[in-house]
Parts: sequence; structure tokens; C-alpha cells
Amino acid sequence: MTNKLRIVSYNIHKGFSLTNRHFLLDEIRRAIRSTQADILFLQEVIGENNNHHQKYPHYPKTSQFEFLADQVWPHYAYGKNAIYEQGHHGNAILSKYPFSSWSNIDVSRWRFSQRGILHGVVLNNVHVYCVHFGLFAVERNQQLNMLIQLIKQTAGDESPLIIAGDFNDWNQKIHHKLTQQLGVKDSHHSQHGVLAKTFPALHPLLAMDRIYTRGFVVKDAAILREEPWQGLSDHCALYAELTLMNT
Repeated sequence: MTNKLRIVSYNIHKGFSLTNRHFLLDEIRRAIRSTQADILFLQEVIGENNNHHQKYPHYPKTSQFEFLADQVWPHYAYGKNAIYEQGHHGNAILSKYPFSSWSNIDVSRWRFSQRGILHGVVLNNVHVYCVHFGLFAVERNQQLNMLIQLIKQTAGDESPLIIAGDFNDWNQKIHHKLTQQLGVKDSHHSQHGVLAKTFPALHPLLAMDRIYTRGFVVKDAAILREEPWQGLSDHCALYAELTLMNT
């Protein structure tokens, strides 16, 4: 079993540029491949949207997560969250290692803001959670409590875990509760002393995206802003290099 993992978390904005004018899924696929990541945590991934096939000639015939995974990440899980007349989108985890199990947990507070937590188990009992929390404080607090409860039920207090995604925690209020109650640490904070500012991608001001870990040593962490990442989404991608403890 490997004890080193390269992790990327990225809100791909449904494959569109930050202005929604350009469809850039090909460019996103090339960018994520350049990281040589072992596990990708993706948000706002379209599972199905028939209208895009008509509007964009190069739109993939498969789902976006299958197109991005291709032959590099043979194992993937997708959690359908937002469902509408033309299709649906949600979170996805792409992995070079097989899942022993995975499930998607509905944590929506309101019908107009459909959210989920995608949970999987890879390698030797490493738990991975991909999240995209709501825009309003009241729903984020509820979703945080549901995440904490889910982790205690599935990973307990000792199993190694990675929680990554778009937390929409612009005021950093849920960050402290998460770290205190679960004993996790943010990868970028552990390396650089601050949370990563990832939104808006053109001039990042807010620390919205995170990679939290437990049971790992963080060897490197970075915000992916330079070429080939510029202009691909409204969020910056995050990278972390981890080593599993006690191996």
C-alpha cells in the first residue's frame, strides 16, 4: 500500500469559464492531469445535461466526471445533488485506487439549495469526503454538524481521513469548530500559516476551498493559479501532498 498521496480539490464551475462564456472541460482535464494527483475532489460536476450537447459541439458524450477521469483515474464516485429539468450536477471523487465503498448523503436544508456530502473509503481504510456547503450561514452550520456526525459514525476518532471541497466559509466561522471537534488540520494552513484564498479566481480574496486531513503529515500545499489554470473556473484549485502516518 502506498503511504504518499497527491490531492487536488477543485470547483470546476460545471466546466465553464468564470464568465460562463467559454466551455473549457478539455482544458480542465489537461490541467488536472498535470498535477499527477492520486485523488481528485471535484464540485459542480455535471452528471447529465442534454442542452449542452446541442449548444457545444465538443461537449463530451459521457458524464463530465467520466470524461475527466478517462484512463488516468479508473475509479470514481459521483453524488447527484442539484436536479433540474435538463439534468443534474454534484460532487465527484476521482481516484487511482479502488473504493471499498462509497455513498452520497443529502445535507440540503432547502429545496432551492441542494447539497450533498460524497463519502468513500479507499486504500487501507482511508476515508475521503467531498463537500460543497451552502451559501447561507444557517445551512452551513447545519451541514457542518451533519458532516461531523457522519465522520464520527463512519471514520470514528482514529481512522485517517481527507475532507476537501468548497466550504463557502468566507468568514471562517466553521473552520474552528471543524478542527476542534474532529482533530483535523487544513493543509494550506499547516504549511503557510493561513487558509488558502481561492475565490474569486481572478483576484482571490476569500478562503472558500479547503483540504483537511487527519492521520497524515502534510508535505506540501499550494494554490494552483498559474498556467494552465488561469481562467478555467471561478475558483482556484488546491493541491496537497500527504504522507500517511504510522506506515
